[in-house]
Amino acid sequence: MMARSASQAHSRTLGLALVAGLVFLASCTALKRYAYEGFGRDGWQKPDEVVAALALRAGDRVADLGSGGGYFTFRFSRAVGPAGKVYAVEVDRDMLEDFAERAKKDGYQNIEPILARYDDPLLPESGVDLIFTSNVYHHIEGRVKYFADAAKYLRAGGRIAIVDFDGRHWTAIFGHTTPVELVKKEMEEAGYRLEREFDFLDRQAFLVFSRP
Repeated sequence: MMARSASQAHSRTLGLALVAGLVFLASCTALKRYAYEGFGRDGWQKPDEVVAALALRAGDRVADLGSGGGYFTFRFSRAVGPAGKVYAVEVDRDMLEDFAERAKKDGYQNIEPILARYDDPLLPESGVDLIFTSNVYHHIEGRVKYFADAAKYLRAGGRIAIVDFDGRHWTAIFGHTTPVELVKKEMEEAGYRLEREFDFLDRQAFLVFSRP
C-alpha cells in the first residue's frame, strides 16, 4: 500500500511539474513582451510626445526596428492612418508571431510584420519614410555598416530616428547605453546628417537623421 501511495504521489508530482512547465512555456512570450515594455514605461518614455515630435503624415510608411510587443508600432499605425503602412521589424520569431496575432485580433490592417536578419531589416524595395528604433541601437552590431546599408530602404526625404539610453540613468549599470556623441559620430560615418535633436526625454537621446 505504501509503495503504491508513493508511486501515486510521484505521478502527481510529475503531472504537476509537467503542467507547470507547459504554463511557463506558454507564458515565455508574455514575459518577454513585459520585458520589452518595461515597468511604468509610459512615464519616462513619453511615447505620445515622441510620435508627435516625428510629425508623421497620413499615408507615411514607417519601419519600427526591434518592434517587440508593438509599444510604438501601434501608435505609429494610428498616426499614419489607413493609407499608411507600418512595418513591425523583429528578429525574435516568437515575439513577432505573438505581436502579429494581437495586431490582427485588434483590427490593425496597416501593420505588416517582418522577420528580419540581425544585419538587415529586410524592408520592402518600395521603401519607407521613417526608420525608427527605440532602445535598440546599442544592440546592433556593426552599426555604421548596418545603417549605411539601410539607406537603400529610405524614400527621398526619408529619415532615421534613434531613441536610446545615453547613460544618464541607473540603467547605465547594465551597459545598455550608447553615448549620444557616439551615435552622432557613427551615423555621420554611415552617411547621415543630424536633422534634429530632442531633449524632453530624461534618460534617452532622441536624434533624427537624414541623408545629405
